[in-house]
Amino acid sequence: MTDYILSDATRAKLEGVSTASVATALFKRGLRNQFIQGVRRLNPKGATMVGQAFTLRHIPAREDRNGIEVFRNRDHPQRVAIETCPTGHVLVMDARGDARAATAGSILITRLALRGAAGVVSDGGFRDAAGIAALDMPAYCAGPSAPTNLTLHEALDMNIPVACGGVAVFPGDVLLGDGDGVMVIPAHLADEIVHECAEMELYEDFVLETVHTGASILGLYPMTDSEHQARFADWRTSTGR
Repeated sequence: MTDYILSDATRAKLEGVSTASVATALFKRGLRNQFIQGVRRLNPKGATMVGQAFTLRHIPAREDRNGIEVFRNRDHPQRVAIETCPTGHVLVMDARGDARAATAGSILITRLALRGAAGVVSDGGFRDAAGIAALDMPAYCAGPSAPTNLTLHEALDMNIPVACGGVAVFPGDVLLGDGDGVMVIPAHLADEIVHECAEMELYEDFVLETVHTGASILGLYPMTDSEHQARFADWRTSTGR
């Protein structure tokens, strides 16, 4: 568990950058496997997801432990995770990459959204996917699924290190989600990379505008020609960016 607290300033800056820029910044620091594999966003037109991780780990369900009656238990970890995930955090569910059964449905995810969570990511399935897609809160999963979690998954531990989509996620890590997917930023690097990523986004805006004029990418992307450095400086001045 990290002591890091995501500041409003860093959160706001991260909301303006892409998972691609974060992936590049982390790659420069030797981190190659921070993109959660196999999940897609159910509500792609929503806002960028930014928040610290609150985790829930599943193990394979065993028939003598996972009858429907376990939902009567008020201490059931799935329910407790929904009710205790802190405001502004992202609930990250480790379902071992198995989407054949749901890790939650629209009622639980709606409750999570109304409690102020920043988003939810599961490498398992979600049931009632259309209802979840109608929410404003970003929601990522490995696919729609009708069977209840109890058929394949047992929710066991909260707020411990987990694996989600092949990525190690530690409580307090910062998650950034956009239309491409979800990046996991180690908490101690979030403040360090945010300005660098914002600058990358700014330069890529300039590059796209320049490419639309018919310019070659050679020497422009990446910037290796001094003439483009001067043009970029002039562009920033003219656009006030």
